[in-house]
Amino acid sequence: MRGLHLHIDCPAGAAGDMMLGALIDLGVPVEVIGQALDAIGAGRQRLSVQRIVKRGIAAVDVKVDSSGHILDEHRHGSRQPHSHESGRVKAELPSGGSGKFVAIKFRAETATRHVTVDEHGDKTEEIHAHGPGQSATHGHAHYHYADIRWRISRAFLTEGTRGRALDIFDRLARAEAKLHGTTVDEVTFHEVGAIDSIVDIVGTAAALEWLAPASVTCASVAMGHGTLNCAHGVLPVPAPAALEVLREAGGVMADGGVATELCTPTGAAILASTVTQWTAAPMARAVAVGWGAGDSEIHDRANVLRLVVMAPAVGLAQSVWQIDANIDDMSPELTGAATDALFAAGAIDVWWTPITMKKGRPALTLSALAEAAKRDDVIAAILRETTTIGVRYGELHRRVLERRFVEVDTRYGRIPIKVAMDGNAVVNAAPEYDACAAAARTHSVPVKLVFSAALAAYDGQR
Repeated sequence: MRGLHLHIDCPAGAAGDMMLGALIDLGVPVEVIGQALDAIGAGRQRLSVQRIVKRGIAAVDVKVDSSGHILDEHRHGSRQPHSHESGRVKAELPSGGSGKFVAIKFRAETATRHVTVDEHGDKTEEIHAHGPGQSATHGHAHYHYADIRWRISRAFLTEGTRGRALDIFDRLARAEAKLHGTTVDEVTFHEVGAIDSIVDIVGTAAALEWLAPASVTCASVAMGHGTLNCAHGVLPVPAPAALEVLREAGGVMADGGVATELCTPTGAAILASTVTQWTAAPMARAVAVGWGAGDSEIHDRANVLRLVVMAPAVGLAQSVWQIDANIDDMSPELTGAATDALFAAGAIDVWWTPITMKKGRPALTLSALAEAAKRDDVIAAILRETTTIGVRYGELHRRVLERRFVEVDTRYGRIPIKVAMDGNAVVNAAPEYDACAAAARTHSVPVKLVFSAALAAYDGQR
């Protein structure tokens, strides 16, 4: 299941707990998520996981105990929260579920917590702490972006988990800073600063790091409409932060036909950080399916998010379209931007070929492969981003090998290897260049040494 393609379906929107639940249902080990939560000081005991049914669809429901605080360790020391109360969180799935959970003990801070949920599902939390030696405090669980980033940056996380979690929070911080006319460093999170959102983001980052999808698609995310009540008063749906996050990422949005908030800022940021192409699912075999449940009930659909792990349809001919254009009057400086635009439009592959045209002019042929559903979008991108005044295209058939990723440990760090399979036979294995280049820069060695070390490590573990 690891290293394959991941497709995300969001007909009922997206939220952090829905994504985390779907990843667990997919088969990501809960231990992977628990280790990440322990590393940031949240503790795996905050998670409660169970299988529920939403309008006939069995899905994994994730709840987070948001009492107390997780950012009490300050930059010049730490203090342990006072506690005298113990309890239990039980997380289990019935037999036949895709994960295994056990009951775990936890200790909770002494606090009285008042939670109010309005008709849009927004939660307002007030905490009255009464630890020994402390005066009672009263206020909302809000965290500064700088404190969250400091905690994640110094936590004992894998580089991939840390980088993904920081990227998600960075996207939220940029959106908040733009909306409120301030700087990123001055951002204070309200709704997304609560403990449950921090747990959702870090847990999801760890789960995605373990899954290591080669690519991720999502056709669109339902946003909803109407108004919502939040820390800033009554605001329109989509939530301004969610809208800004997806705008920046070029995410594709749909209304969804429901007068409520369907996509939260956290859900939008996770999608923006994860999706590599906003397009329909490719032609492929479904390997695993996971369902994550949302909190509220929607009158006309199951409030669930679906993840599908997909592998190439090995041995089957796949139909694609090749689109070409000969260009002799465009600056080479524009080729990179044109390539990026074609991939953003849904191209499977893009390449340039040097040619000679009439009157001996040096020129380039721009070629792109696209599935039938994206052919016209790719053609439109070529006509928009280049100087050509026409294209030619035709249907082709191709056969592809199944691909998966494995990771190997080398003296330069952990390197992913792309493995090509023909049935059960491995026919090719190649280290990922970007990972090799990054390791080479870190250790001040040539990329070829990292490349060779990765292949040797792969051969050694076969």
